[in-house]
Amino acid sequence: MPRPTAAQLAYGSATIVCSTLAMLLLSGTSTGIGVAVIGVAALGLGLLVAMTVPLPRKARATRAATPHRHRTTGDTATRGEVSGARATSPVGETARH
Repeated sequence: MPRPTAAQLAYGSATIVCSTLAMLLLSGTSTGIGVAVIGVAALGLGLLVAMTVPLPRKARATRAATPHRHRTTGDTATRGEVSGARATSPVGETARH
């Protein structure tokens, strides 16, 4: 599981605090069980908000391009796409075998 970003931590924490205060004030509960239920509900809501915060554009682009960038010259040589003693590396330089 990837590490949460600063935005995810901030939004999740703010959601927990605000929703706990709002639910406690609106419900008017004074029992320990009522406070515990509200606390668990606020934690769940905060987790939901933190997990749905969109990733930055750079991270999305990196994740989308990752599977295609790990191609090696050996992979293309085994399929017969590159012939001869020279092959092009993924960076665009020429490599000799």
